Amino acid sequence: MHNEQYFSKLQRVQELFLTTVLGDIPTLILGPKLRNLGYRRIFAQIGSPVYIQNGVEFNGASCIEIGSGVYIFKGVRLDARGNKNNRIHLGNRVAIERNVDIGCLENTHIHIDEDTFIAPNVCIAGPGDIKIGKHCMIAAHSGIYANNHNFADPMEPIKYQGVTRKGIVIEDDCWLGHGVTVLDGVTIGKGSVIGAGTVVNKDIPPFSIAVGIPARVIKNRIDQDLAKVQTEK
Repeated sequence: MHNEQYFSKLQRVQELFLTTVLGDIPTLILGPKLRNLGYRRIFAQIGSPVYIQNGVEFNGASCIEIGSGVYIFKGVRLDARGNKNNRIHLGNRVAIERNVDIGCLENTHIHIDEDTFIAPNVCIAGPGDIKIGKHCMIAAHSGIYANNHNFADPMEPIKYQGVTRKGIVIEDDCWLGHGVTVLDGVTIGKGSVIGAGTVVNKDIPPFSIAVGIPARVIKNRIDQDLAKVQTEK
């Protein structure tokens, strides 16, 4: 146990040193290339090439995996601290825009699959596991929260009643519009479109178009396409 704690502290010191020294080197002065080289010492995995702008914060880098062709822009925070079972995985060609916050708590896996785009000011938070599929687009100011506060006992402060951690799945090729909120325990089916400002608190079937607070399905993309083909015939 003592050796494990010592190793963990050593990892954190190395992480702080490298991210402090390399993290703020301006992008125009070889910053991304130097970070790509230096960060290989602290991440669980990092591909090549990877483009990381200055001003990006990493915590628990030994639990973070970054694929090839990934773009991470200024103000992003990736926090995998909590314990060694945490994992943040960014697949190949994922793009994380400015001021995105992705955080674990403990025993949390956050997996963002290849070719997915996360727009500015999005928050993605455990402690439940979160799986975002391939070719997804998450618009600005959206929130994906794999937790929900328990509040059954009115005599005890809500902050002490714990949280749920059912997890969230967003399947391949989904588009979440501006300001969408996805709550714990939800699966959004493949190819779905979620309208701006929608609060998703229940499962959404594949190829759906959903809007509203709470979300309601108003169309099915496959049925719509089939109707169009039949009309053209």
